[in-house]
Amino acid sequence: MDSKSYQDHFFKKAKIEGYKSRSAYKLIELNEKFHFLKNGIKLLDVGSFPGGWCQVARKKIKKGMILGIDIKKIDSIEGVKFIEADFLEHNTKKIVLDYFKSNIDVILSDMAPNTTGNKSLDCIRTNELCLDILDFSKKTLNKNGTLVSKLFMGEDFEKIKTKAKQYFKKIDFFKPSSSRGESRETYIHCSRLCNNI
Repeated sequence: MDSKSYQDHFFKKAKIEGYKSRSAYKLIELNEKFHFLKNGIKLLDVGSFPGGWCQVARKKIKKGMILGIDIKKIDSIEGVKFIEADFLEHNTKKIVLDYFKSNIDVILSDMAPNTTGNKSLDCIRTNELCLDILDFSKKTLNKNGTLVSKLFMGEDFEKIKTKAKQYFKKIDFFKPSSSRGESRETYIHCSRLCNNI
């Protein structure tokens, strides 16, 4: 099966299985590898449009709290709270903290800026979002919590890796097979905050 056919396979599979996007399979693969979606947890999904990751999370988390944030409006999913807002704004982060009222167990980010066509610039902008999520997670995750975030291989990769190692005891990188083959995207999985932060 060539690369294009393989990607079409995930698109068709999402339609058949009722997922809002083919990217749902990225989260399924990530969870199969790292096992962070558990019943009863508090989960934040940043950059959640169109809602495929929240659908996957909802299937795993029957009891718990799931909050999705995106600047685009997302159609409702039972058991999931959505906020239409810019995560980078201070007030949005305050809303998140007020909603959970205590530390979060899992933070997911598939967030990416609107593409410019300039691959180098798009890489930098996406990785800046990842760095912002890292800083936020340091302040809000449970000590044994998990962060999963998209990043691009390229500029700022080493900066992300260095910061993640400062904040977390365990970090891994993983590119799901459902990611487009030509894409430079990969995902960082971070767990167990360091005691000295």
